[in-house]
Amino acid sequence: MKKYKRIFIIVIDSMGVGSMEDSPSFGDINVNTLGHISESVETFNIPNLQKLGLANITKLKQVESVASPKAYFTKLKEASNGKDTMTGHWEMMGLHITTPFQTFTENGFPPDLIKELEKRTGHKIIGNKSSSGTLILDELAEEERATGNMIVYTSADSVLQICGHEETFDLKELYRCCEIARELTLRDEWKVGRVIARPYLGNKIGEFKRTPNRHDYALKPIGRTALDALKDAGLDVISVGKIFDIFDGEGLTESNKSKSSIHGMEQTIDIAKRDFKGLCFTNLVDFDALWGHRRNPQGYAQEIESFDVKLGQLLEQLNDDDLLIITADHGNDPTYKGSDHTREHVPFLAYSSSLKEPKELPVQDSFAIIGNTIADNFEVEMPEGTIGSSILEDIK
Repeated sequence: MKKYKRIFIIVIDSMGVGSMEDSPSFGDINVNTLGHISESVETFNIPNLQKLGLANITKLKQVESVASPKAYFTKLKEASNGKDTMTGHWEMMGLHITTPFQTFTENGFPPDLIKELEKRTGHKIIGNKSSSGTLILDELAEEERATGNMIVYTSADSVLQICGHEETFDLKELYRCCEIARELTLRDEWKVGRVIARPYLGNKIGEFKRTPNRHDYALKPIGRTALDALKDAGLDVISVGKIFDIFDGEGLTESNKSKSSIHGMEQTIDIAKRDFKGLCFTNLVDFDALWGHRRNPQGYAQEIESFDVKLGQLLEQLNDDDLLIITADHGNDPTYKGSDHTREHVPFLAYSSSLKEPKELPVQDSFAIIGNTIADNFEVEMPEGTIGSSILEDIK
């Protein structure tokens, strides 16, 4: 059985590949993020993903399947009860989430929470609704700058987000308020997956821009994961993008913040040029944040095309004893109603230049095959209480 020195996981955040059997119970009927994107554009140029077998997983209008894909391919079912970022990533690393994280998309946060947050921070809260980051700034940033009121909003994810102008609200004060919000939202009735500080700059509507000084205050994973097992075994566990925030730093030996999905790929390419033994775990969030939630299939398609170019550059850096896994954490069909994530299968592509005859694998019942396969490769035991099984012996 082949053993790999380095494994790279790239999570194309929200790139689902079609409904699961239980999708209707989540309010998602006939959803297919990738399939519907391909139907929404006149051209869709993704030669590297096509060669790996992406179009073999779900039918794409603009991209043909290939007879001899260069990667093993299949789709994964989500075993956990949810369709959010943390649930998806945690399951990849072996955790089974039975109680979904709370969202407050419909009506904003409860009055009792808002009242307590105002009392503890000393700021009147404005906003308190679901919105995109750019829209909420255009609507309320001038008021926040003039009054010192605090913009609080949420989204389709389980998040409480607080905006603050870096020059008038002050970063230190923003972080202080977020720490208070994190403490309050540890209570079961208000529990959210993440509290996010959203600092910004600008002087008028149309010029307000979020800065890179975002800070996430996440929940720690509910148990030990494959990342912990790898780290404890002395292996490198390198994160790119918001992986650090999703796992609250647990099980990581190095983290790298990304300014964009393209930047995240550039960081991954640079890491591939280094000598290390272990895992590089990358999340590319723009697909979800910029295009999925904003229901923009054309922008999503262009982001995938840009990713495909960077993917070609990454493939050139991989050695024979490297394994690349490309997947997603949930769906976010940009052609579907509303702005929420969609409950979908996710793609699974496993590539190495040393593979002999890549082919289709059976549909897998959990994202956790990813963490289990990685642990198996490095001969470390998955932590007690985790789910899933390895498919390493099938990747030959």
